[in-house]
Amino acid sequence: MRNLKLFFLTLLISTTLSAQNGYNIGDVATDFRLENIDGNFISLSDFSEAKGFILIFTCNTCPYAVAYEDRIEALNKKYAPMGYPVIAIMPNNTTIKPGDSLEAMKKRAIEKGFTFPYLIDREQSIFPQYGATKTPHVYILQKSNDKNIIRYIGAIDDNYKSASKVKIKYVENAVEELLNGMQVHLTKTKAIGCSIKI
Repeated sequence: MRNLKLFFLTLLISTTLSAQNGYNIGDVATDFRLENIDGNFISLSDFSEAKGFILIFTCNTCPYAVAYEDRIEALNKKYAPMGYPVIAIMPNNTTIKPGDSLEAMKKRAIEKGFTFPYLIDREQSIFPQYGATKTPHVYILQKSNDKNIIRYIGAIDDNYKSASKVKIKYVENAVEELLNGMQVHLTKTKAIGCSIKI
């Protein structure tokens, strides 16, 4: 009987872990409805003219995420007019990280002049669907027949310490390839950042 219980417990754990792996390249991402810092709720379907999205799980409190703030803003300014806006989602448990509360998010967005939606995954239900584990963690989605297809997963570029020392701009390269009707050459990189707090 003990062995049977152990078997089912192992099965349950392995099933849960595989369910938490999230999306892979080519998967269809489901839409969501999350609160923005302005109090409105936003879904991907609201962006009818978009060709896709640069979806970034990020926050206020992680040094890696802070180091990338200006680069995230630059991505939005460059690619939103071309049909690939940035959508930022804050995934952390705000009880553990009060510096990531909605009020703190609003304050940070004003300080930095964010021009992209900055949404809160208050129920922590969206980041597990994607399989995000870090802040920042990027997912590039391409619209195809009203579906959002995952085309890239990983880091923004190859140097979180310094924008001036970046050699490979993973996100920019992927978006440029999509805009030019090409397949993304490098579809996955390792996201570097703080673990998402649950």
